[in-house]
Amino acid sequence: MIILAAVAMAAAATASPAVKGAAVPQWQDCGDGLQCAKLSVPVDWARPHGPRTEIDLARMPAQDPQHSRGFLVVNTGAASTVQAVRAQPEGVSELTRWFDVVLVEPRGLGDRGSAAAVRCAVAQPDPLRLVLAQGRAGWRSYARDNAAYDRSCRAAAGPAYDGLTSWQVAHDLDALRAELGEPRLRYFGSSYGAVYGQAYMELFPHRVGRMYLEGGPDHTEPDLAQRLITQASAAERQLFSFRDWCRRHLGCPLAGDDAVKVYDALTRRTPLHAGPGRTVNARHLAAAVHAGLAPGHWPELARAMSEAREGDATRLAAMASKAGEGDAAGEGDAAKSAAATEAAAVSAPAAVSAPVAVSASALPASVSGAMLCHDFMPAVPAYRRFLEMETRLREVAPRVGWVSGRYEVARCLGIPRKGAPSWPPHVPAPRHGPTALVGIGRLDTGARPADSVPGAVVLSHGDGRDAYLLQGVNRLRAACLRTHVHDYLVNGTLPREGTDCPGELTAGMYP
Repeated sequence: MIILAAVAMAAAATASPAVKGAAVPQWQDCGDGLQCAKLSVPVDWARPHGPRTEIDLARMPAQDPQHSRGFLVVNTGAASTVQAVRAQPEGVSELTRWFDVVLVEPRGLGDRGSAAAVRCAVAQPDPLRLVLAQGRAGWRSYARDNAAYDRSCRAAAGPAYDGLTSWQVAHDLDALRAELGEPRLRYFGSSYGAVYGQAYMELFPHRVGRMYLEGGPDHTEPDLAQRLITQASAAERQLFSFRDWCRRHLGCPLAGDDAVKVYDALTRRTPLHAGPGRTVNARHLAAAVHAGLAPGHWPELARAMSEAREGDATRLAAMASKAGEGDAAGEGDAAKSAAATEAAAVSAPAAVSAPVAVSASALPASVSGAMLCHDFMPAVPAYRRFLEMETRLREVAPRVGWVSGRYEVARCLGIPRKGAPSWPPHVPAPRHGPTALVGIGRLDTGARPADSVPGAVVLSHGDGRDAYLLQGVNRLRAACLRTHVHDYLVNGTLPREGTDCPGELTAGMYP
């Protein structure tokens, strides 16, 4: 059932029910043009009469309530979808032209000050430590600290810890669909939010409405080694995409050079001077450049590499120090991958912001790291086994891509798996039913094919992760990608096979 959020004044306005006679929840104003509520759900949907927990909801009312087409449920994959949209409403606000947009938080995460948000007492360790560690001692030290983080999350979450999987979140989405009075779930999921959408498609195929999923980690590949190879290869290709972009833009500090060759030259010169008493070794350099592979960071990366070539690697050192913040919501994206904060803001299309989606590590005291491990890594390879895997990663992605393997394993290293909830990657069974539109960007370092997702229709584009959200933030409302997404969500019109939208975010970063 829906429990109203505690605020000073109530708002009576609600959208017309999508199903005649269905009860629509009442909402209360909670600032920033939003109306909030809470959804009470079982901790474990396999035991629906057991302990319960709550998840946060926030509604952006349709611009024209009388002509709303119903509810569109949105999860941006951020550490908090509601907080991210509060900071950057332009990412999704255009959708209110047609829908009442309902922002949904996954279990354990929540709006600012919400009791639904689990706050772990111990911060998750910086994954850069594992990237730089070259021996078993560093591996074990990181594992101990990550285990302490997990213990603090278990203590803070209590019984709700056992519900931290996308299997449970998919059931939460279905409960929300029923409360909203919708016969089918209309859904927008970006980054980790796409994982929840995939789970819903698998578990509730006959209740799937129009869905747009973008930039989500691949939950259909059960082989960890193969997932790491895919991620590493994508990151390595991204380095060459960065080079090509820089060549095309005269404003790029490396425009007259081959950025890949510049990287190789810097590697040969390591350790690089990075200020008084500080140097950047080869591992630091790989981590720094890996962190800069998200398209929104390309200008910063180009400047840092140019300055390092001239003898000052200070800026590269700074990039390395925050490298782990952006591994895409679960992929060596986190997720990983694209770094971001909810507060990143832009004032003009020429300034491309960091992605709206916040990775698991962006909020170190968040329980989202545990959710990711339950979904993606039922078993962490032992030290010697990982070194064997890493040897293969260095073969397929020798410059920077291999780094993604350490970031990915760092998320779950040391976290006990015995007795923990699990919804591991697997190949979904074939199904017949509604399709879902899946956006795949050529500049997404965690890019993966969608042909293993039953019912997926691919919309290719030339930008990276969270492209739809970022185009909105950068006010690129007429972008090819957004136009096709809107046409599908509103009218049910799928893009023609082979449709490939150009990259519009990177085009304006330099004149």
